[in-house]
Amino acid sequence: MWLKEPRRLINGITFTIFFISFLTELAILIFSTANLPFVVIMGTLFLLIVGVIALTLAFMWVLLLWNAIIVWKRESHTVSNMLTLFLGIFLIVIWFVNALMANRGQFLPDWLNIIISGIPLIGVYLVICSYNFLVNVVLYQFFPRRYKANYLIVLGAGLINGDTVSKLLGNRIDAAIKFANKQIKKGRPAPKIVFSGGQGPDEKLSEAQAMANYAIEHGWDEDLVLLEDKSRNTLQNMQFSKSLIQKNFGSNSAYIKFFSNNYHIFRAGLYAKMAGIAANGVGAPTRFYFLPNALIREFVAILLMNKKRHAIMIGLLMFALLCFVAMTIYVDIVGR
Repeated sequence: MWLKEPRRLINGITFTIFFISFLTELAILIFSTANLPFVVIMGTLFLLIVGVIALTLAFMWVLLLWNAIIVWKRESHTVSNMLTLFLGIFLIVIWFVNALMANRGQFLPDWLNIIISGIPLIGVYLVICSYNFLVNVVLYQFFPRRYKANYLIVLGAGLINGDTVSKLLGNRIDAAIKFANKQIKKGRPAPKIVFSGGQGPDEKLSEAQAMANYAIEHGWDEDLVLLEDKSRNTLQNMQFSKSLIQKNFGSNSAYIKFFSNNYHIFRAGLYAKMAGIAANGVGAPTRFYFLPNALIREFVAILLMNKKRHAIMIGLLMFALLCFVAMTIYVDIVGR
């Protein structure tokens, strides 16, 4: 399923089922050896891994606040760069609320206790969604690259001082050039690179032109450059680049790869699918400390892409909870 179409969120679920099945079978095989030292060593290793995961989850708020401090020191102080700070504070608030509400059963009616106890179900659902998202992001990094592209699309990002390619954007361009050079070394034709990004109100030139200038300065052939300088978001990057490639190639059968940063590449793949591009992406490296904020932002964006589906699921959870409350009230009335 993953090799056929890696841009499906259900792949995270199917991979998890496979992985749990694999670990179960591995445990059975280990115990079936009846080799006590081997079983003890593997069991200890398993407990250590589980312990590290449990400690990480228990002190997640500490890690988030630590990351927020690092980002505050090294990056701009924008709201999007403070998401780990907000999440860390939220987890601390939740902990205090749970501590204060520990004895709520003594003071609140049963039906209200049920509602309060059931609300975390929504949190569990969101945690499952975020886990599924992370699995898909990781899996997408390992999708086979197949060096036979006709066109490479590099997705734009904001420019520094309105005209300078940032390190983050430069990594995308470098990844595309590296891919193209490796394809050439394999004896295949050099691909054309489509630099995709419009000009923002605070930018002196289009992102596409700035990226092209950067690529040419780093040795890329100017004759192998195409500019898509009208797009305003990732979906338009894909739609407008597709039209440009079809016009340049003469048909819609070109083999395409697209490039963005590793945290963004899966969502970019979803937009490529929406635009009707049969292509998968290659993720450029990102500084490790920047990843938590970026991944939180990506998760929220994908959540909003499927807001109708999630609204239905949360609505069903709330409906089930209200039904249970109604039953509790009814039993209480009948009991009296």
